[in-house]
Amino acid sequence: MELYEKNGNILYILNILKKYTDEQHKLSTQQIRDKIIDEYNVEIDTRTIRRNIILLQQKFGYDISTYNDNKEGYYINNDPETDFEPGEIRAIIDTFSYSTFIEEKLSKAIIEKCKNLQNIYENEKLKNYRIYSPKGRTSNIEVIKNIEDISNSIANKNKVKFEYWKYCIEGDRIKKQIVSKPVVSPYAILYDKQQFYMLGIKDGNEEFFHYRLDRIKNLTELQEKVEITKTEKEIEEYVETSVEVFSGNEVEIEAECDEYLLGEVYEKFGKKLEVIPINKKKFIMKIKANPLGFKLWTMRNLDMVTIKKPESLVSEIKKVIEDAEKRYK
Repeated sequence: MELYEKNGNILYILNILKKYTDEQHKLSTQQIRDKIIDEYNVEIDTRTIRRNIILLQQKFGYDISTYNDNKEGYYINNDPETDFEPGEIRAIIDTFSYSTFIEEKLSKAIIEKCKNLQNIYENEKLKNYRIYSPKGRTSNIEVIKNIEDISNSIANKNKVKFEYWKYCIEGDRIKKQIVSKPVVSPYAILYDKQQFYMLGIKDGNEEFFHYRLDRIKNLTELQEKVEITKTEKEIEEYVETSVEVFSGNEVEIEAECDEYLLGEVYEKFGKKLEVIPINKKKFIMKIKANPLGFKLWTMRNLDMVTIKKPESLVSEIKKVIEDAEKRYK
């Protein structure tokens, strides 16, 4: 046992430096020694600590400040190429806290892993941090595994098979029901409105379709190769013109919008968007996009959007408004 403990000296020292030091919290060799005893019940003399710190600097490239540098003690600096900054870790934690695409217990486990990447002083700032779980959070624990398995399938150019469920009305109850077991050629993973989607082509079809990852269960990578080749440019162009992650043919759309929507329009519709100012309060937007997705986006912003073209989409919006008016009379 003693031999193993001596071999682990450098790791004990490194872990103490990572956990307990930063520029505001420096440790002497004696303090490092005391913490190693407290944490690992192992005694290391101060000369060994100094020698191993030099080894960490010279052989492993760790940025460790010493007495010679600061006249106070030892501390380890983050490596900007490999270590997360506190703000980056907090952003990751917030993402997993409030996202609906990941099951709550798994979300908490990932957050704990993130905390282990930073020192005790940064974690102290998070001691009262609470997860306010959003409504509609998935209960599907397979989402993260689905991301991994689909990514592998895309890299291997293999098809996947899975069960796909939806909410269905059965008598007087709402149930989750497996509605299909498709074989799909996967091309990309998309993220839109707090949900992950797989972009793929179902066997027997030629057009893209989106599958929500939290509704995919029992996914299996097949040894059957993807037969329809899609370039990165084709995928990128499709994603840019796909509104509300709806598949289908695209049409030329023109709409008049309030200035309030200008930022959202640029963020949502991207580089293919053409914007023509009318005045300080209005602008015209032109884009080639999926009509069903654009229709749903318009309905959410009905008081600020007026579709001008195509006429078929104008007629659909008018009918929706007329039907709604009748229901609310």
